[in-house]
Amino acid sequence: MATTRTAAGEWHGSLTEGSGRVTLESSGLGTFDVTWASRAEQPEGRTSPEELIAAAHAACFSMALSGGLAKAGHPPTTLNTHAEVDFQPGEGITGIRLRVSGDVPGLDADGFREAAEAAKVGCPVSKALAAVPIALTVD
Repeated sequence: MATTRTAAGEWHGSLTEGSGRVTLESSGLGTFDVTWASRAEQPEGRTSPEELIAAAHAACFSMALSGGLAKAGHPPTTLNTHAEVDFQPGEGITGIRLRVSGDVPGLDADGFREAAEAAKVGCPVSKALAAVPIALTVD
């Protein structure tokens, strides 16, 4: 069955002087402040679209990798994924880097690397972000 998740954003003022908030509506987990400075300079306690994309990508990739490993008979004990999303003012999102490590009993490093590469390609968020270069490091 298909699912739909919702979030909302509001913005007040000009791009560089204004501010806004994003609300995670489906989960009710909270409302977070955003500003141009939190996107293009320093977060200072606020989030950005790119940080939210990084969180979504890290979660999705971890889930895709876990599912692929389990399907291959090697359910992981632990997976740790770190995502970085680069934003260049005037250009947009210019690159994404995923770094993953994990504890997968019975699987060697080559097998883990192959599963991670497959998850990078098959993860729905990776597919949605395919216009941007996505690099993967397997620790």
